[in-house]
Amino acid sequence: MRHLISITDLTKEEIDELIELSEKIIANPTDYQEVCRNKKLATLFFEPSTRTRLSFEAAMLELGGSILGFSSADTSSAAKGESVTDTIRTVGCYADIIAMRHSKEGAPLAASMKSMVPIINAGYGGHQHPTQTLTDLLTIQREKGKIGDITVGFCGDLQFGRTVHSLISALLRYQGIKFVLISPNELKIPGYLKDSLKHHKANFSEHEILEDVIDGLDVLYMTRVQRERFFNEADYVRLKDSYILTLDKLKAAKKDLSILHPLPRVNEIAVEVDDDPRACYFRQVLNGKYIRMALIMKLLELV
Repeated sequence: MRHLISITDLTKEEIDELIELSEKIIANPTDYQEVCRNKKLATLFFEPSTRTRLSFEAAMLELGGSILGFSSADTSSAAKGESVTDTIRTVGCYADIIAMRHSKEGAPLAASMKSMVPIINAGYGGHQHPTQTLTDLLTIQREKGKIGDITVGFCGDLQFGRTVHSLISALLRYQGIKFVLISPNELKIPGYLKDSLKHHKANFSEHEILEDVIDGLDVLYMTRVQRERFFNEADYVRLKDSYILTLDKLKAAKKDLSILHPLPRVNEIAVEVDDDPRACYFRQVLNGKYIRMALIMKLLELV
């Protein structure tokens, strides 16, 4: 039995296989509509979510399986003080696989140590969100036709953005990636991630102004400044509008730039950008369903 807690739990070859399987599902969805018949997915979301939770549920339903779970810790026995591990051991009696999101670092790992069924980390704290990373990689592959030999810009909250941390960790396995890191000084990538970039001898640079580097990007990964990660409201208010992508700023960008965003969006991408063909973030949302279908099949050993 395997779990997915960090993107590094998968080898590069396994990631590529999941992307390939996702492409097959996209091309021939009816071939997979009964694969998870009589299987149940539990979605345990101790922290709010829209896309991740619903995409997991849609993925399982389209594979012919069924779903159960909760969308808020307030509606579970966690509100009564039940531990994560007790919740997991209980839900494992009812489900074949569990996707869980939690605000605390390490909660999915602790859960996996006691679980009788595979655990998928659907995002925890400010560090890891492996299924979003798989979504991002599938999107890059579909938009650019490849993952290696491209320049990827990460813009916004790079300190607390768990999707950024996971994606950088994954992209370090691919050849020829140039990392362009754009953030306010207060929201630069954490030290452990910079150490990892240096350890891999990655080509990376840090900047504070998006307009200075947008013309050289193949992929622009926008992120929001996350209110929930700040202890000081004044700091959030001061930094929340650091970057707002507009059509005017895109005039200097490549015609085939791919704009990604893990969502939710606040105002870091102007709505006017949505109709630009370079905006990929809603296609990215759809890709999330397909890659999660592939992952569920893999962890249930159905492929």
